[in-house]
Amino acid sequence: MKVAIFSTCIVDLMFPNVGQAMVEVLERFGCETSFPNKQICCGQPTYNSGYHKETQKVFHNEVDALMSADADYIVGPAGSCVAMLREYKNLLKDDPKYADKAAAMADKTYEFSQFLYRVLGVRNAGAQLDAVATYHRSCHMTRLLREREAPYELLANVKNLQMVPLPRAENCCGFGGTFSVKEPQISRQMVDEKVNDILSTQASVLISADPSCLMNIAGRFSRRNEKIKIMHIAEVLNHNVDPARIRLADQPANV
Repeated sequence: MKVAIFSTCIVDLMFPNVGQAMVEVLERFGCETSFPNKQICCGQPTYNSGYHKETQKVFHNEVDALMSADADYIVGPAGSCVAMLREYKNLLKDDPKYADKAAAMADKTYEFSQFLYRVLGVRNAGAQLDAVATYHRSCHMTRLLREREAPYELLANVKNLQMVPLPRAENCCGFGGTFSVKEPQISRQMVDEKVNDILSTQASVLISADPSCLMNIAGRFSRRNEKIKIMHIAEVLNHNVDPARIRLADQPANV
């Protein structure tokens, strides 16, 4: 199975270790990965700021870049950015040159944990992490991608990982891309609430499938002189892997 990697700006610039972990996990499950070099930003920040016409060139570039790869699927490490790629189908539906390509791209684009769980059928990635953790589910992944199951199921099968439910898990962390810049006071109140909820779990690790949320929450922890280890789900699923523990949907659990 051939997979084109949609790296996203945030991972490329801020969390390259997440991209590496994602590729290593995918290749462990037999995927042949490639990286389309001409990919840039998905255009979400500028489009959501009202620059709809100007962002069309960004959309076109991303479609051309990602569809240039001979790939069965496109996989990215950020639910928010993947949701934006999926939205291209609607945003470019009246574009005579790009409508069909955008629709084809959207239909084969998945967030990393979603791809593992729903396409590859992974139930146990073979990972081990000796920690107490809680999971932050991002707004875009939950509400736009409608993915509420895959990350939890994959994390539930990580050996020695104790997952503690996060209070008010449905609440936004306050980032929202440009929202945190346009409404900094409201954003700070929201992330403070999120930090307080995380601290109430007494978890030592915060896990998420959206690196932008992790960046925002970790930044607030730092400013408050509080401590938490942040991990993207790809890093967790790539941690201390024992191939003997790997299980797919149609395989029985090892006793």
